[in-house]
Amino acid sequence: MSSLSYNSSDNESSSSNLPVREIPGDFGYPFFGAIKDRYDYYYNLGTDEFFRTKSQKYNSTVFRTNMPPGPFIAKDPKVIVLLDAVSFPLLFDNSKVEKKNVLDGTFMPSTDFYGGYRPCAYLDASEPKHATLKGFYLALMSKLHAQFIPLFKTSVSAMFQNLEIEMVKNGKAHFNDISDAMSFDFVFRLLCDQTSPHDTNLGSNGPKYFDLWMLPQLAPLVTTGLKFLPNFVEDLLLHTFQLPFFLVKSKYQKLYDAFNEHAGSILNEAEKSGINRDEACHNLVFFAGFNAYGGMKVLFPSLIKWVASGGKNLHTRLANEIRTIIKEEGGSITLSAINKMSLIKSTVYEALRIEPPIPFQYGKAKEDIMVQSHDSRFLIKKGEMIFGYQTFATKDANIFEKPEEFIPERFMGTEGEKLLRHVYWSNARETDNPTIDNKQCVGRDLAVLLCRLLLVEFFMRYDTFTVESSKFLAGSSVTFKTLEKKVT
Repeated sequence: MSSLSYNSSDNESSSSNLPVREIPGDFGYPFFGAIKDRYDYYYNLGTDEFFRTKSQKYNSTVFRTNMPPGPFIAKDPKVIVLLDAVSFPLLFDNSKVEKKNVLDGTFMPSTDFYGGYRPCAYLDASEPKHATLKGFYLALMSKLHAQFIPLFKTSVSAMFQNLEIEMVKNGKAHFNDISDAMSFDFVFRLLCDQTSPHDTNLGSNGPKYFDLWMLPQLAPLVTTGLKFLPNFVEDLLLHTFQLPFFLVKSKYQKLYDAFNEHAGSILNEAEKSGINRDEACHNLVFFAGFNAYGGMKVLFPSLIKWVASGGKNLHTRLANEIRTIIKEEGGSITLSAINKMSLIKSTVYEALRIEPPIPFQYGKAKEDIMVQSHDSRFLIKKGEMIFGYQTFATKDANIFEKPEEFIPERFMGTEGEKLLRHVYWSNARETDNPTIDNKQCVGRDLAVLLCRLLLVEFFMRYDTFTVESSKFLAGSSVTFKTLEKKVT
């Protein structure tokens, strides 16, 4: 049995000393069991309680269940769930787990959304085209590295101006819309030779077009939370049949045309790398929209929400660290200065730990695998779908002290930095690096840098703030209630 074993160094016990358990759980009656689980997941219990209830029922962090959306979108909703920090990293092992067409889980949207191609995110690492496309992305990030900070400073300065205008005008400001506009502006300028999207056919509509394009793809995975909409109506509209591409075709075409026209230098490099220009452009739109803009759309409001929860005490500490180091560095916000800000760094990682922007990971077993949790071993059969709920894995009480609490300094110091290997938001351990051979997010370092830079720019301008937040679709809706400017 040892040849089947998947050993995690997180577990202090050797796998041979752990008892082997049958994976608990069931799928209920065909069709109806999946529908019941879907209603429990979205309406009766909610996501966290859905997993918590089943874990407590089976006394296990590894169990079987159905995952939404189920009928009629997903042919097979059956999964094996991993909820703890020991079993979860199995999903990063490309030798054991296949990631072909599992980005959205048990279903895949029509390739019509991507020009008829399968973007890199839907490819398994073993597919030849994966290495070509991901290698191109990695080279692109390296080439653009020097532009990250100056371009983001330009975009974020406009965001803060708009934030202040909204606060003066309405006494409050909805952060999401302002943040989305900033994120799209930055991504477009970065990938399109610093061209402003306002100078293209997109005008100010870029964020809206990307939102409309992503909505039909992600609709089976979300609930609107609208009180006036009966659950059965929403379930029928969002979770029963896939929304067709033609609803957003014209918007996607405008995005494609804009990138095709203004990202010429990148597309030229793609052709030199052996990638068809049309396929490269569709991949670039996916990378810009789904990976970059889509990631920031969830990440930035979440970061602001959690930093706001720290109150004035945290804000003062962050502001003091930022302003002191910037002054010591001669007054300029540089990468060298940002890297010296240990509390900022830890705060960002804590936000990524407590609320990962992409909480779900899927993979299909390439072979029979013996996976272990903290207290047991389980046999996963070849071909079975594996699902990891990262929000629970990165709140594993066996790893993190007070896991449900936002502790900004959690990752400071030698012992704190050791915990980074249990932060999984980028589809890998934070201590790993993206390569052509794995599925780790290409923009991992960029996302962390931009979060830190957002806080640095914020606290160079403001002393403290308060927000109201609520869950909305795949992320948080955040509204600024107060905003105190820096006292000079």
